[in-house]
Amino acid sequence: QVQLVESGGGLVQAGGSLRLSCVLSGDTFSDYAMGWFRQAPGKERKFVTAINWIGSSTYYTDSVKGRFTISRGDAKNTVILQMNSLKPEDTAVYYCAASANGNYYGVSPHEYDYWGQGTQVTVSS
Repeated sequence: QVQLVESGGGLVQAGGSLRLSCVLSGDTFSDYAMGWFRQAPGKERKFVTAINWIGSSTYYTDSVKGRFTISRGDAKNTVILQMNSLKPEDTAVYYCAASANGNYYGVSPHEYDYWGQGTQVTVSS
């Protein structure tokens, strides 16, 4: 059974940085495309970024381009989200997701098979 566990959320001032990690267990990590989504209170879960199974291709939503970086460490079954120049509007619960279609990453939550429990990111102004 695939499990995803996120860590690294917290409270940071605007302009600061946070590094989120997500560890996949229960299956072969390198078979999966990995994504990050976020959900603010009262809003829908939205796509942030994704990376394909071998890390050769990434995609970012426009609002985080140039500030966020996704990477994967296959030796540790981990996907990392490095978030720099954080803004108050980045405040949300961040979710890690895995898609068994490793060579394709979608932007809809429905295209992902497994989800983590979420980690809170709060950016103060």
